Amino acid sequence: MAAIIGFVFFIVGSLLQLLIWAIIINALISWLVAFDVINLRNPFVNNVARFLEAVTRPVMRPVQRIIPSLGGIDISPIIVILVLTGIARYLLAPLRDYLIITLG
Repeated sequence: MAAIIGFVFFIVGSLLQLLIWAIIINALISWLVAFDVINLRNPFVNNVARFLEAVTRPVMRPVQRIIPSLGGIDISPIIVILVLTGIARYLLAPLRDYLIITLG
């Protein structure tokens, strides 16, 4: 049972890390588009940007509603990354250990 619990928490932790990377890459792409380094008329860039936006939007929107833009700078990705890192580091490991001890 401990191996199954460990595997499930490994998958959850990996998905959180992938979400963090998606947020970082989405922010970088938005900067590159804003500074006209890349163009969204390119089909590949457009597909990547749309995919990343669809993946990160459910996590980012609640934070963007609460925290206003500071002079055109959106700090919500930083806050979301900090929260996700905190969840991965300080909640997943104790929860995993508790379940392993409880369920054996």
